[in-house]
Amino acid sequence: MVSLLRYANGIEGVTFVENAIKISHLNYRYADAEAFALKDVSFEVQKGEWVAIIGHNGSGKSTLAKNINGLLAPESGEVVVAGMTLSEETVWQIRQKVGIVFQNPDNQFVGATVADDVAFGLENHGVPRDEMIQRVDAALERVKMTAFSDREPSRLSGGQKQRVAIAGIIAQRPDIIILDESTSMLDPAGRAEVLATIHQLKDELNLTVLSITHDIDEAAAANRVILLNDGQIKQVGTPAEIFAYGSELIALGLDVPYPEKLKTALAERGVTLPKDYMDDERLVDYLWTLHSTM
Repeated sequence: MVSLLRYANGIEGVTFVENAIKISHLNYRYADAEAFALKDVSFEVQKGEWVAIIGHNGSGKSTLAKNINGLLAPESGEVVVAGMTLSEETVWQIRQKVGIVFQNPDNQFVGATVADDVAFGLENHGVPRDEMIQRVDAALERVKMTAFSDREPSRLSGGQKQRVAIAGIIAQRPDIIILDESTSMLDPAGRAEVLATIHQLKDELNLTVLSITHDIDEAAAANRVILLNDGQIKQVGTPAEIFAYGSELIALGLDVPYPEKLKTALAERGVTLPKDYMDDERLVDYLWTLHSTM
C-alpha cells in the first residue's frame, strides 16, 4: 500500500496548504445490512486538489460521497468540510460549500428551461433576482451553454445536459465539486467535453474536485487516486503509482490505462519494459528508442 502520509502536505511539486475535506475513521452501514458499506475510512483532500476515488461497483464510492455532504449520516467517525464538522447544525452550511454532479443529469432537472433549472438552487437560497440573473448568465457562459438558455433540458444531448447540471452547481459558487460517476453515461466525446469543462473551471476558480469514477482517463488526470475495495481504502497514491498495480487492479474488477495493457501484452511476447507506470507519450518514446537499438 502507498502511504497516505507521504501526501499529507503536498504532491510532487504541488503544494496544498489547507484541508478542504478531512474524513476520520468513518463507518457507515445501511439499515438492515449486516456488513458495513464503509469501514474505518480516513483521508484528506487539500484545497485546490483533484482526488479521484476508484473501486468496483459496491465498493462504497457513492456512499462516501453522500456521507460527505450529509445525505447520509455515518454510524461513527467524523467528516470535516471547509473547517466545519458535519452535524445537524452545520449540514446546510456545508451543502453550500459542496456541489454534487450526479451520474444521471435528468435526475437533477426541475426547471422548464435551462436557465430556470440553473436558477433553481439560487432561488432556494433566497438570492436576489438581479444577482441571480447575473449568476445564471455567468454559469451558462462558463460551460458554453448560453445559446441554450431557453431550451428544454430534455431536448439536450447527454454532454449538454451534464454541462447544464454543472452550471447549476457553479452558479451556487461552491468551493468543492463532487463528480459522482458524472461521466459514466456519456459517450467518449461527451465525457471528454465534460471533463475539459471541469478542468477549466477548477483552474479558473481554484475549486477542489473529488471525482468518483470508473473512467481510467478521468482518474489519470487527478493529483491523487484513492482505491476503495469493499468499503475500505486499499491504496492511495499518484495515478502513476496506482496504475502500476495493473494486474491487481484488474483482479479487483477495474480497468487499467491502455499503456499498461500494451505492456502486459508485449511482456507475454518477450519484450522487456520498465515496471513503473508509463503514459502514452512515454511508452511511445520508449518503444521507439527500443526499436532503434534492435
